Amino acid sequence: MKRPLRALAAAGLLAAGSIAVALGGTASADTQICEQYGSTTIGGKYVVQNNRWGTSAQQCINVTSTGFSITRQDGVGSTSGAPVSYPSVFVGCHYTNCSPGTNLPVQVKSISSAPASISYNYVSGAIYDAAYDIWLDPSPKRDGVNQMEIMIWLNRQGPIQPIGSVVGNASIAGRTWEVWRGSNGSNNVISYVAPSPVASMSFDAMAFINDTRSRGAITADWYLTSIQAGFEPWQGGVGLAVNSFSQSVNTGGTTPTTPPATTPPPSTPPPGNAACSVKYATNVWNNGFTADVTITNTGSSAVNGWTLNYNLPSGQNITGSWNATVTQSGSAVTARNLSYNGTLAPGASTSFGYQATLSGGFSTPSSFTLNGATCTRV
Repeated sequence: MKRPLRALAAAGLLAAGSIAVALGGTASADTQICEQYGSTTIGGKYVVQNNRWGTSAQQCINVTSTGFSITRQDGVGSTSGAPVSYPSVFVGCHYTNCSPGTNLPVQVKSISSAPASISYNYVSGAIYDAAYDIWLDPSPKRDGVNQMEIMIWLNRQGPIQPIGSVVGNASIAGRTWEVWRGSNGSNNVISYVAPSPVASMSFDAMAFINDTRSRGAITADWYLTSIQAGFEPWQGGVGLAVNSFSQSVNTGGTTPTTPPATTPPPSTPPPGNAACSVKYATNVWNNGFTADVTITNTGSSAVNGWTLNYNLPSGQNITGSWNATVTQSGSAVTARNLSYNGTLAPGASTSFGYQATLSGGFSTPSSFTLNGATCTRV
């Protein structure tokens, strides 16, 4: 949902009357940025960016020595679509714009801790989220779109929601978060949504990275490329502010290694037609959907390695998946367990999901088989 910083000033594309700060500049006193993709540095360590990517209307931010505030926000976005911008402060590399002296990108397995601290100022009457963004990629990427975005929603106001659908809850940094998962078509997204506004928080960002890793979305060999904090406004937002932002990435020490890539051998197919059940939950829009599939072992013996087979209705094509290796040939879908979720004790469940494109009317698969045995649909 974030778009690149572009040196529009150098290209002579500044809007008339806008105030611009050259990319790579430094804010020693309060600095006003109205240029669409303008940015500056603060504290000799961080970059503050206007990043008004979703509207041609004016947005201005006032940059301080520790953060920024939104001073003008003319753009209006539909609450059923994307926000209009993402003014933020970041460390690391974002579309070739790297913060001063950063050690990012760095592999996850090399990170011992990533201490973070954030303080926000919220306003009433606006529609927005306050998001702490963590970006990761299989390569040490300094430009373009990364493959994985972790969004920590510390505040959500108005009828907006994260990308994808709810896949569960997580207890991280002393709080319980609602977890959403999906894709925006350019990258995968896992969002952790606070149940009530959090005005300030100190935590280790690695706790969220490790939870994302445990869900099979990344491995320890992936690279952390940048960490950002700011706002996604849909409507209004003047007065929203990042009062302060602190983020370090410490390397060295012992961190988990990449889980084995091997898959446990399949067990004997569960006997009968009632040894497994499948719940198929979806979130559908006009030209796509996400599906969350829950498999339950309803038999009396453990399943050690599973393969789920079914057929998708015509016009549905899978574009990405999580928590399973999912392949599609024509209408036939095969989902196989990963290394960490292949064993299902009697009564145990596991879930995986995917995003797909949709052409025509929507319907769900009619039947499922697990290791060759027909499952009950619940």
